[in-house]
Amino acid sequence: MTTVNDIPKDTLKQTHDGQSLASLVRETIRRGAVFILLAGLIVIFSLAQPAFININNLMSILQAVAVVAIIGAGVTVTLAIGGFDLSVGAVAASSVMASSYAMIVLGLNAYQTVPLVLAFGALIGFANAFLIVKLKVPDLLATLAMMFLLSGLQLIPTAGRSISVGLILPNGATATGKYDPLFLTIGRSSLFGLIPFPVILLAIVAVTLFILTERTRLGRLLFATGGNEVATRLAGANTAKIKTFAYVLSGTLAAFGGIIVAARVGRGDVSSGASLLMDSVAASLIGFAVLGLRRPNVLGTIIGAVFVGILLNGLTMLNAPYYTQDFVKGFVLVGALALTYGVSRART
Repeated sequence: MTTVNDIPKDTLKQTHDGQSLASLVRETIRRGAVFILLAGLIVIFSLAQPAFININNLMSILQAVAVVAIIGAGVTVTLAIGGFDLSVGAVAASSVMASSYAMIVLGLNAYQTVPLVLAFGALIGFANAFLIVKLKVPDLLATLAMMFLLSGLQLIPTAGRSISVGLILPNGATATGKYDPLFLTIGRSSLFGLIPFPVILLAIVAVTLFILTERTRLGRLLFATGGNEVATRLAGANTAKIKTFAYVLSGTLAAFGGIIVAARVGRGDVSSGASLLMDSVAASLIGFAVLGLRRPNVLGTIIGAVFVGILLNGLTMLNAPYYTQDFVKGFVLVGALALTYGVSRART
């Protein structure tokens, strides 16, 4: 009978080296799956359409994904506590309408409108938390109900009309307000004529939330609550306040995203939030695959949003039919997650 001692040491070393190399390759693929796919997309789109790699186009992509990334960051925080906020798209869309209504109909300025709309988002987040924490409604059901409520509520003040200068109100009167030019700079200005202001806002939100979730005690408590709420509560943490904070933050960031959209388009479009929910959720889920962390993380969500933005921009430049874009997004999302979890499973 052959034993390990009978096998030549060189053979054992080669086998061990081969296993180590294979393990290293699998680990590299697992941790860098999204970056590998992202680099591949950039190369393919650049070869197919040289204008894709132009700096102005790249800044346009970042500007387009800024809102999705900000909203997705809020979703990420709720995922960290083991929850899920399905109302973010409706909150953002309602915030677009609320911003426009505040200025066009009520005649408010930017200094009044922005805090008011952010408070509206925080209030919706608090309402979600009340349903989930106090009334014990499952998070998906609570936030889904809120989504339907807001989707209908935003249409009532204008009888389903989009809001723009000269809006005819349901009572027949004409709105006399207009957009505050200072408010419009939030979505339309740029730094040095190159970096769009929404991208700067995204950077501020990303850095702040990264520090909050990854470098503070509160961040550790967020993930601890999601990992084992009972154990976290027994350790002395107030999990009810932690979960409330997460949903309030998510609602506030969704409202912030809506403000940026309103400032960019300059009107309250009733369909403005149509794709925000799905794109922000996709960014958050792709974030699980970034660096193979397999958990919610703000950095991953930002990368995920950029990933989706590059994909959509490239498809648009290649004149791909609009009806194929959701399929491609879903296919790439499945691929990124399969590489992350599948390779890791094979390794174990």
